[in-house]
Amino acid sequence: MTELLSDAKIVIIGGGIVGASTAYHLGKMGYSDTVLIERGKLTSGTTFHAAGLVGQLRSNANITQLLGYSVDLYKTLEAETGQATGWKMNGGLRLACNQERWTEVKRQATTAHSFGLDMQLLTPKEAQDLWPMMNVDDVVGAAFLPTDGQANPSDITLSLAKGARMKGVTIMEDTEVLEVLVEDGKITGVLTNKGRIACEKVVNCCGQWARQEAKKVGVNVPLVSVEHQYMITEKIEGITSDLPTLRDPDRLTYYKEDVGGLVMGGYEPNGIPWAVKGFPEKFHFSLLDSNWDHFEQLMELALGRVPALETAGVRELINGPESFTPDGNFILGEAPELKNYFVGAGFNAFGIAAGGGAGMALAEWVVNGEPPYDLWPADIRRFGQAHFDTDWVRKRTLEAYGKHYTMAWPFEEHKTGRPNRRSPLYERLKEQGACFGEKLGWERPNWFAKKGQEPKDIYSFERQNWFNNVGEEHKATREAVTVFDQSSFAKFKLIGPDAEKALSWICANDVSKKTGSLTYTQMLNDRGGVECDLTVVRLAKDAFYIVTGTGYATHDFDWIKRNIPEGLNAHLVDVTSGFAVLSVMGPDARKLLQKITEDKLDNDNFPFGSIRTIGIAGAPVTALRVTYVGELGWELHIPTEFAASVFEALSKAGEEVGLRNAGYRAIESLRLEKGYRAWASDIGPDHTPIEAGMSWACKLKSDIAFKGRSALETQIKNGVKKRLCCFTVDDPNVVLLGRETIYRNGQRVGWLTSAGYGFTIEKNIGYGYVRCRDGVDMAYLKSGSYQLEVGTELFDCAIQFKALYDPEMQKIKQ
Repeated sequence: MTELLSDAKIVIIGGGIVGASTAYHLGKMGYSDTVLIERGKLTSGTTFHAAGLVGQLRSNANITQLLGYSVDLYKTLEAETGQATGWKMNGGLRLACNQERWTEVKRQATTAHSFGLDMQLLTPKEAQDLWPMMNVDDVVGAAFLPTDGQANPSDITLSLAKGARMKGVTIMEDTEVLEVLVEDGKITGVLTNKGRIACEKVVNCCGQWARQEAKKVGVNVPLVSVEHQYMITEKIEGITSDLPTLRDPDRLTYYKEDVGGLVMGGYEPNGIPWAVKGFPEKFHFSLLDSNWDHFEQLMELALGRVPALETAGVRELINGPESFTPDGNFILGEAPELKNYFVGAGFNAFGIAAGGGAGMALAEWVVNGEPPYDLWPADIRRFGQAHFDTDWVRKRTLEAYGKHYTMAWPFEEHKTGRPNRRSPLYERLKEQGACFGEKLGWERPNWFAKKGQEPKDIYSFERQNWFNNVGEEHKATREAVTVFDQSSFAKFKLIGPDAEKALSWICANDVSKKTGSLTYTQMLNDRGGVECDLTVVRLAKDAFYIVTGTGYATHDFDWIKRNIPEGLNAHLVDVTSGFAVLSVMGPDARKLLQKITEDKLDNDNFPFGSIRTIGIAGAPVTALRVTYVGELGWELHIPTEFAASVFEALSKAGEEVGLRNAGYRAIESLRLEKGYRAWASDIGPDHTPIEAGMSWACKLKSDIAFKGRSALETQIKNGVKKRLCCFTVDDPNVVLLGRETIYRNGQRVGWLTSAGYGFTIEKNIGYGYVRCRDGVDMAYLKSGSYQLEVGTELFDCAIQFKALYDPEMQKIKQ
């Protein structure tokens, strides 16, 4: 097309694989009034120089499902459009060259089985039979996924674009978007070098340019460009067209067949950032100068695996910059800063693998206002204030790039860009032995070292070095009293005459209680899925205080704000930085707090599920009687400037009652024993309170309407096809980490959503959904015998129907 349309429903900016895929899927959904605008030619940004490997397995089931959708699409796309794609489903090999890597690969194979993928474990000889040109002297084992493959990135994109055109979508090449037009916070169109297009929605698929383009309208897209090199050889004798793709993470390299030769690239630990001072003009179909000196480190590693490379002719060393993100996952979804502005970018060199599925998900997000299923690991709302500074983003992204093929250790923390956000008690806790983890930029104590012990994680697939420390913190919480610094909690206020009315619609539980009441509640989507899991406090007739998890600050604020019914007078404000939080938990919590406050804390004066403002050390402290660990306790929400004084008072009084610090890993162990759910693992947008055993937290016995209610009522009437269940394993040598496969009577029925060790009951604990198409009820659950697959081995487990930690033991109501 050369003639610009004057208006459209949706404008996509960027003609790489993700933009073309989004256009294709919008056309397929009947949205032919879509325009894709590319300032150069299709594929001329990053797509044309992508390596084209298509793998599927990720650590998240739905991201794996999205990549699997890509494979299914690529199988049929050429037949549909008549445009070649270069798709070959020749399988993918992954090598392990030491015992720890072999453990990782076996756990990956179990994850694959959980998600329905046929990942096979091979001996070194079996792997060599599939890939004869490689040396296997150091190989311990390998995994083979037959449905992986490879594609020609440009051909796939052109095929998607042709499919979009066939469905009526307009594609404009050589057209530059100069400005996204916004009036009163509403998108009205885009201005191009050829004129204006009126539109309602914009989709930013600009690849490594997505950050700078989004910034123009106040949207933050945390990604930066990194140089990525791969070598293309001349033909090599013995290389056949059916050769599987090969990943050799211990040597940081990957390989695929290319016209009888090989493509070989990798992820070096010292990646080179690009465009630090800005992008050059008209960088279309452009590459960077080959950097042989930098590539040499990968070449040396590759020669040990494929000796034939030493004498192979080299056609080209491609150096093409690509966009990478701080956590190694791509970015999808509607921007929290601007309604109807969507982003699909930051694909970390697996854009071809993700392109088909990402375009499908993004198209559905644009049309329906939500993705087809929970895509939290890729959701743009996982980022926040810590990700605005480009220097910070670049540091963290380069670390993530360097970890692309390193061991994916359980509980691994990033190192760069830290510390960033700190509670007022950070230095004190550091002096007291805190080993910090980081979430959304916040430094949070994970565990505390003993005297003479270095507060540092030592990673392993076995019990890690902090295991006993966490056990002692757990025990102290159960038997005495501990204090947790949870200042990183996200905290909002909803204020206005219609605040109650708004929350009554958004919240599944009843928040229309008297001032001073506290309500634990979920917020649901129209399918009944749990979008938010949080605490709502009534401060006044027209004011509520909302507390949610650290990592969900952006997501939950966005969800609440977007779902306040139109016309209601209620205003949401983020007050996170205004309050520190100290959680005092354990049977001696009341005894400790009563030493430092004159306010009465007995159950008659301060019952569970209520809040009071109490005085401690000269500070007005909002105390919430609530628990996530299954013990008597209070969250103390303290104006930030008073936090140090309150902590000092607690510490001094705590000497008499054995107060000790505890961290987030103890919280995890404690909540698993008590059966409390965690959002983004046990519950989320794909899981309803009925399926998760949490209908008690919904106001279904009332006649109050709330978002998602009808979906829950339908489930109650018709039954459910999955239920969250608890499993325990007695064998102390088993380490449960999550994603282990659940078998019922020998049949795969699900996987663990979260797992850990219960130090009180001295057993491994796992939670996961048991699934059955014909329905899951209590009789079905009780009639089965269960096993868990852990690292491809099966272990007997017991299904549990009550909280593992008996409420009578904690006497929480006293």
